[in-house]
Amino acid sequence: MLRFGTLILLTCLLFETRAQHPPVFEGMRSDTTRIVMNDLTVNLVRYTYRTPKIQFLAIHDDEDTGVKAAFEYIRFSGGSIIDCQYGGSRNFRLSNQGERFQTDPNSIYTKSGIPIGIQKYGPVDDDVVKLMDRAAKTILKLYNPEKLGYILTLHNNTDGDFGISSYLKGYELETTADSLHINFSMDPDDLLFVTDPKLFSAFKKENVNVVLQSEKAPDDGSLSIYAMKNKIPYINVEVQHGHFDENLRLIEIAIKVLFRTYPEFSQKAAE
Repeated sequence: MLRFGTLILLTCLLFETRAQHPPVFEGMRSDTTRIVMNDLTVNLVRYTYRTPKIQFLAIHDDEDTGVKAAFEYIRFSGGSIIDCQYGGSRNFRLSNQGERFQTDPNSIYTKSGIPIGIQKYGPVDDDVVKLMDRAAKTILKLYNPEKLGYILTLHNNTDGDFGISSYLKGYELETTADSLHINFSMDPDDLLFVTDPKLFSAFKKENVNVVLQSEKAPDDGSLSIYAMKNKIPYINVEVQHGHFDENLRLIEIAIKVLFRTYPEFSQKAAE
């Protein structure tokens, strides 16, 4: 039983005039779905401009370069982005029955992955597992990949801490990757991560850093594992913090390749 509060969903239409991160521009609309998990509030802010031909998802609230690049793309081409806002930190942190818990919000999308993600930071609590499961379902319902046909996420990393070399044999994430393509003229921290072999082959032709997730990748609760389990093409644009121009370039390539490989997704957006 949840003793410190239940998940409360509140959706309201907002036309914001105050500054956002990044600032909204004239004509952009926003609406917010609020998730309350005890003492943690997560605002899923969806920004929309013109007809949303593409939809982005930003999960971590401390990774704003991707959000800024998405805004720039939307400004000229139209689209929408769901930006998870919960205080500018990476992890979800909350209290339950007097104890503190935290987890990476990208580890809450599968039943078996949720407790693994919580356990990285301390003991597992059934109430917290239920809260995370409901939060994941709310995010997925709002993003609605079943209708879109795809998932397009935006992530940022720090210099030298994570990159395409992390997936090479002998490195931490080798079991996650099926195949790699490396463009040695690119910064190794800037890459695309996909779950679909067709998209992987198409990105190889674009000669960008790209990783194809293995079908045997361990279930860590991540959105890419959820996408693979549900046969939803998934693209993560993963770029080093501050690499705005490269972030925007990879977004443009990702959308071009996605709609060229699956033209029906573009047709759905036009409906």
